[in-house]
Amino acid sequence: MSHNSTGVIFLMGPTAAGKTALATELYQRLPAELVSVDSALIYRGMDIGTAKPTAEELQLAPHHLIDIRDPAQSYSAADFRADALHLIAQIQHRGNIPILVGGTMLYFKALLEGISPLPQADPAVRQQLEQEAAEKGWPALHAELAIVDPVSAQRIHPNDPQRINRALEVFRITGRNLTQLTAEKGEPFGFPVHQFAVAPEDRAVLHQRIALRYEQMLAAGFEQEVVKLKQRTDLHADLPAMRCVGYRQMWQYLDGECSYAEMTMRGIAATRQLAKRQLTWLRSWHDLNWLKSDAPMSENLQAVLSSLS
Repeated sequence: MSHNSTGVIFLMGPTAAGKTALATELYQRLPAELVSVDSALIYRGMDIGTAKPTAEELQLAPHHLIDIRDPAQSYSAADFRADALHLIAQIQHRGNIPILVGGTMLYFKALLEGISPLPQADPAVRQQLEQEAAEKGWPALHAELAIVDPVSAQRIHPNDPQRINRALEVFRITGRNLTQLTAEKGEPFGFPVHQFAVAPEDRAVLHQRIALRYEQMLAAGFEQEVVKLKQRTDLHADLPAMRCVGYRQMWQYLDGECSYAEMTMRGIAATRQLAKRQLTWLRSWHDLNWLKSDAPMSENLQAVLSSLS
């Protein structure tokens, strides 16, 4: 079989569902390479609280896009998309199958659908528009929008200040309208894709796994890991890296904002909320094959392998 025709495998699922174990098994059976799709695993020195595969696991099954950023640096969905597309091309060129494994659904979505190049909000432009609206009324600004962006104006109600403001703001910042910019999402994902989600059938089982894993992290020295990060002068609680689930709660505990027991409870609760959001994304995902975390490994392997033939 030619490497391009088999396409790309997506292995998605909530946190603590057993994605890494399945990816490792697949890696050993296929001419494949693993690409991590995880906004926390990109950071160096954040190993325990992110449940990063261990050195032994990574030797058995190396992953691309792990440890590629310092916690002080940023990494966006657009960065991920560029890196992943580049890697997929290289992996296929080597005759291997790319297996993308992780739980950062925003990254998977960006990869499949592209990212529209919309500008960040500009407070000055917004205020100017608010002022004009106060003088002339929103319907007058809607009429202005109808001239520069008729398509958006048809979609947006004349009494929807928030959307009118954003559409005009985009036009004033870029000189191009919302309709043009959203049409430019970049190339669609050009590869056949086999999409799998690993999750326990019973939510209670997932909750048990999450609590157990959090306790294991604490036992493995998670507190010391964050103490070390906290000693750095360039890291603070509002960085994306430090907002990762578990890290924020440990940071609060180290700042004396909560007790150890409270930190543990908050950390587990935050992880459960993350898993809930991941499952919500997955339930609305198209063309998805569900695998059960608690099914025998051989069964899940068979499901993935037979999709390739």
